[in-house]
Amino acid sequence: MFVKATEIASATLSSDNPIHQRLLFAYQEAIKYVKGNVLELGCGEGRGLELILEKAEAYTAFEKNPLVIANLKEKYKDINIIERFVPPFMGAKDKSFDTVCTFQVIEHIEEDEKFVEEIHRVLKPGGTAIISTPNIKMSLTRNPWHVREYTVDEFTTLLSKHFDDIEAFGVYGSEVVNRYYERNKASVAKYKRLDIFNLEQKLPRKILEIPYNILNRINRNQLQKKDDKLVTDISTKDFHLDAASDLCYDLFYIVKKQA
Repeated sequence: MFVKATEIASATLSSDNPIHQRLLFAYQEAIKYVKGNVLELGCGEGRGLELILEKAEAYTAFEKNPLVIANLKEKYKDINIIERFVPPFMGAKDKSFDTVCTFQVIEHIEEDEKFVEEIHRVLKPGGTAIISTPNIKMSLTRNPWHVREYTVDEFTTLLSKHFDDIEAFGVYGSEVVNRYYERNKASVAKYKRLDIFNLEQKLPRKILEIPYNILNRINRNQLQKKDDKLVTDISTKDFHLDAASDLCYDLFYIVKKQA
């Protein structure tokens, strides 16, 4: 089941621009594989929805946030967005979707193996799933919204339990993105030095959410204040896919169900 969380990177706050562009890039790459009847798991605020709708013959989304759903239904009249905590994918028939998309969701899922099993179940033979998640090797701190994060080997092992055809890519950044990452890393390290009792690791996730949100917002604002152009000039063009490794920011996997 989803952890009840509201971790959303804003598409409009300029201080969130680097992460917004990184997440939008995943959609731009995913639409190369999108076709037919599409299921998106955790559509959030609809960051890449218009891109998917251009390629999909039909679109369904499972999303847990009712406010997000109401806003999307107001904007898009003909899409099918269902309020649902997953897994399981209640109401989704076996072998009913050509494409499944899920970006930065699986790290929030308690039953991650069941989540992957359900993706396999609802895919048609020959269908494709595109799945992204943060690479723990590049995470700067413990994220209380995440149940877990994965290494390349861990994620490959998880998906291999239900899929044989797996392409393991990673999302990498340009020199500008890498410079932002290093400044962010140095800034986060300053906060960590103040945590003399190691509360970041010891506090229950639900309690850690409050200080994490506050400090994360302060940190992003300070990074923008120090170098606005470094933050605001990053675009999806500053990201690319290559073979997954410890140095990618996100894991980006394409898995196919045997025909």
